[in-house]
Amino acid sequence: MAEIRTETMTVNMGPQHPSTHGVLRLVLELDGEVIQSVMPTIGYLHTGIEKTAEQKKWQQVIPLVERMDYLGPQSNSLAYALSVEKLLGLEMPKRVNDIRVLLAELQRLGSHLIWLGTHAMEIGAVSMLFYAIRERELLLNINELIAGFRFFPSYIRIGGLREDLPRGFHEMVNEFLDRFPTKMDEFERLLTKNDIFRRRTEGVGVVTLENAYQWGLVGPIARAAGSDYDVRKYFPYSGYDTYDFTVPTATEGDVYARYRVRIAEMRQSINLCRQAIARISPTGVWACDDTRVVPPPKDKVYTEMEALIQHFLIYSQGFTVPVGDAYVPVEGPRGEHGCYIVSDGSNRPWRVKMRAPSFMAIQALPSVVQGGLIADLVAVIGSTDVVMGDCDR
Repeated sequence: MAEIRTETMTVNMGPQHPSTHGVLRLVLELDGEVIQSVMPTIGYLHTGIEKTAEQKKWQQVIPLVERMDYLGPQSNSLAYALSVEKLLGLEMPKRVNDIRVLLAELQRLGSHLIWLGTHAMEIGAVSMLFYAIRERELLLNINELIAGFRFFPSYIRIGGLREDLPRGFHEMVNEFLDRFPTKMDEFERLLTKNDIFRRRTEGVGVVTLENAYQWGLVGPIARAAGSDYDVRKYFPYSGYDTYDFTVPTATEGDVYARYRVRIAEMRQSINLCRQAIARISPTGVWACDDTRVVPPPKDKVYTEMEALIQHFLIYSQGFTVPVGDAYVPVEGPRGEHGCYIVSDGSNRPWRVKMRAPSFMAIQALPSVVQGGLIADLVAVIGSTDVVMGDCDR
């Protein structure tokens, strides 16, 4: 009897494949439909943002870092602003911290909505994407109200915020918070006990807690494997230690566990937003009182020569930051999003380096999917919630 001849097949998945969540290329070695190996190839965005930041004044880096993790822009700008403020020795007023917390949690909801819609769509629940985007549009309306920009508001600045909250902000946020929990219930009725969804996700793409630590995985991926690590709890910033919230976890470590953890996180974010909006008065301070980095009020600029000069210097020359380095992490939608900066004492950063959770998730992908089916690879990528701008910095 002749020996059966078998051989593997190499297939390119991406960089234009919709399930790779951006310009990610995966070189798959397949034995039939079983994955033998995966080689991720990144770099197709080639933005070079970290290097570009070295040519900009400190305040001008804010719009750049927001375009790294473009689904969680205000996590980027918050981490960067906190790092610079640490070197400057600035303390933010309570109202500024509360507004930052509110914006960060609203942005977490927006990011998770895109993850939920695209992840479910790739598994077969196409209508879920439309429902998720419908709710995210309301969050983008809030961005447009406070800054005039929907995706990248650049509202968080070094020293505080761009300006005070506009009229109607509280009403718009409360209207969304009153509406959204019922929509979350609808989403769960569609997916959580859906037999097809569970068959596609349970026991698929298992990441153990030990593997999560070895690969440097954080955020929902690690919490779905049993870790309770959350920067907001372990290294509180912006007053998170004064808020009442829990960190959702699971133990299975599979795609379904990551889904349940993120859904629970969204409910916790709603809870945090309610607490934050209740603390924020409609008007008040929106920046610290350090004249090195915060321009004088416009009424003084128009009437006082000293204020006019200070305004001109900040916008033309920028400001200097003491020599040193600082690293400040925040809990972004994908986990610990840290910003490491180095200052040589000039008006420009000497180095800006971001710790990108998406980069860690992609490097762990080959070991997670090896031996699985190619159809399951789509579910695993969606469950890791990678953003390629977060990798190709």
